[in-house]
Amino acid sequence: MSIMEDLADALAKDTIDALDIVGTDELIQDVARVIGASSVTTQEAFLTSARVRLSEKRARVYLEKRIEEAKKGLAASVPPPSAEDDIEY
Repeated sequence: MSIMEDLADALAKDTIDALDIVGTDELIQDVARVIGASSVTTQEAFLTSARVRLSEKRARVYLEKRIEEAKKGLAASVPPPSAEDDIEY
């Protein structure tokens, strides 16, 4: 990764870690606005990193749940809705 991507990813990780402390998901957008005032390219890298990290976190929770269900012989849970489920074609 480039230095910009490394910095944007580190900031995305720290911002996600701070979500529970701050108590609002708007923190990601607020930080993105601050970045965007100086560098739209870095802002895009930050938002991409944040989306990837949040997606991985959500998928990991689901995977762990499925593994526990399988170990207990339970029926598999339905995956949580995705952003695409909100789109009407």
